[in-house]
Amino acid sequence: MTSKVTYLGELRTQCQHLRSGNEFITDAPIDNNGKGEAFSPTDTVATALASCMLTVMGVKARSMELQLKGAYADITKHMAANPRRISGIDIQLYLPAAISKDDQALLERVGNSCPVMQSIHPDIETAIQYHWQL
Repeated sequence: MTSKVTYLGELRTQCQHLRSGNEFITDAPIDNNGKGEAFSPTDTVATALASCMLTVMGVKARSMELQLKGAYADITKHMAANPRRISGIDIQLYLPAAISKDDQALLERVGNSCPVMQSIHPDIETAIQYHWQL
């Protein structure tokens, strides 16, 4: 098993990674009867995309002896109704400018092909922008 999710009541769950014991809480968002005091389940999906992109780019950068430490992403999730679902994810990635244009292009291809991106339904519009400026 990978993880365990326990419903705590009041539209809140506790999520535990079994191998490490790390935990986080999710709340239903305010626009869906929740408190909005933590990531919503759909927030975690959008956030997982950026996390996965930076992780696989980091793996590739390390093999190329490049440093991405300090890179970050700003994520915006868009919701649709009927059925309620994620309709879009916008990601702005900010990365070190000291990396050559060829290496930037390679790392972008790696990021765009991360496992989470490959798992997202094609109806979810993704807009990814890379900013090589850190």
